[in-house]
Amino acid sequence: MTIEFHRTGPGPLSPDATEHMVRMRDGVHLATDVYLPAGDVTPGPTVLTRLPYDKTGEYTFMPRVAAWFTARGYRVVVQDVRGKFRSEGETLLFVNEAYDGYDTIEWITHQQWSDGVVGMWGDSYYGYTQWAAASSAHPALRAMVPRVTGTRLGELPVPAPGERTHDVEMSIHRFYPLSMFHDRDILEWELDWTRRPLADAVEEFFQAVGSRSPSYDLWFPHPVKLRRFPAGSPFDAPAVPVLLTIGWWDNCAPWQWSDYRELTQRPAWLQNTFLLLEAIDHENNSHFNPAAPRNSSWMDRYLTPAAEFFDVFLRGNAATIPRVRWQLANSGDTALRSAQIWPPAGVRVTQLHPHPDRTLLLNPASSPTEETWTHDASSPVQSPVRDPFSFLAESPDERDLATHPDVLSFTAAPVTEPLDLAGPITLTATVGSDGPEMDLFARLADVAPDGATHLIARGQQTILDPGRAFEVRIDLGQIGYRLHPGHALRLTLASSDAPEFVPVPGTGEHRWLAATTKPNHQHVLLGGPAGCRLAITVR
Repeated sequence: MTIEFHRTGPGPLSPDATEHMVRMRDGVHLATDVYLPAGDVTPGPTVLTRLPYDKTGEYTFMPRVAAWFTARGYRVVVQDVRGKFRSEGETLLFVNEAYDGYDTIEWITHQQWSDGVVGMWGDSYYGYTQWAAASSAHPALRAMVPRVTGTRLGELPVPAPGERTHDVEMSIHRFYPLSMFHDRDILEWELDWTRRPLADAVEEFFQAVGSRSPSYDLWFPHPVKLRRFPAGSPFDAPAVPVLLTIGWWDNCAPWQWSDYRELTQRPAWLQNTFLLLEAIDHENNSHFNPAAPRNSSWMDRYLTPAAEFFDVFLRGNAATIPRVRWQLANSGDTALRSAQIWPPAGVRVTQLHPHPDRTLLLNPASSPTEETWTHDASSPVQSPVRDPFSFLAESPDERDLATHPDVLSFTAAPVTEPLDLAGPITLTATVGSDGPEMDLFARLADVAPDGATHLIARGQQTILDPGRAFEVRIDLGQIGYRLHPGHALRLTLASSDAPEFVPVPGTGEHRWLAATTKPNHQHVLLGGPAGCRLAITVR
């Protein structure tokens, strides 16, 4: 089979920028664009973005972002990270961002247009580069706005020593270094997830391209733990004011919530941490208007919170930034609510219990029973969206999921008055399998009176050697969501969500090396003190 791929190189240089090749401490030069406010020759604060997706490319539209910030008086520096597009050096995920970030900030402070004050901004990988720079503790870094990201972004899930559970492997984990981080360019191609072994298609891709991906080879088949933060954990560095932007439907949100939990355990960081919780997905599509064009009004929504944050912490404006701002999805009201903590004051936790009659009730069934389903990796439960990073752009109706024979579905009675969910959702279950490894996927959805079903929250875990009975706790994330009268909550349990997640082959082999699959029979305990239970946080 011939692997076809499309290569995207660097876009044309912006006429509004001056490009510099900035020298790093090891002699490698990184391509860096500088945008200055029109007619302003005095030194001022700088907004820095370091990204791997092309500093002048259409995907990240950084010249437009720079124009937005420079119109507000900021100097803007945008840099291709090492090994990407116009920058020199080896193309390698994660490992060079700490010291490259430090050296870039140091270079900025010596420019005549800089007043020595730097803030960082950006999404996803260019949110990660902010944390990497923070770990290097450059004193000029005074604020950062990491959006839809995390310090463990893209970290390949492996069990900790002695642990029998870990995160489920996403297809993007190993595919990212085969597309975005294979070499300097972006390589777009389709992997056939029905072929086995999956690794064979990767080798065919390498032959077609004529080169290998160093990042993929470091992670396959046995992952090397990368030194993401050679200067030390960013949480051990001096605290910097940070605005964490998290999307309710961002598939990378678990990493950012993990950071938030870590930050709340560090007093200095806690005092400098602010939350912006939006009804968005990873690509910044809004639940309230998923088809919104990337026009000026969209840019204002996207960038204004960062500018307000920088105005306070880079310029010293006296405005007050609320500690927590959050959107209540499905409320018809796009306004940001304010709170001192998250979850907001006044919430309570309610438990719902799945029953054998496929209902979801406040009280558990009195007699314990087991409900069973079959996982077959050769015919897995299909992922509801083609692009999980743009979940809201597709916003699929998931009603058919409840009809699958390999899915358990439990539906509560329709609510009679608005029910606001505001906080964490967790599932605790005792499960088992006749297979050597088990994935458990839990989805909570809103079922409308006409049957239309849309995702509210989800979570998943891999269980090693589950045996007859293993208690697992699944974090379905955090949500701000209104359930309207006449609508009902539905919980579904399954053992696959492919191809967004790489399915368990059922044989105990490596997911990318298995040539065959074997059906596994799974079960979950309902009722009694150890029965499955869903905890939701409501206002």
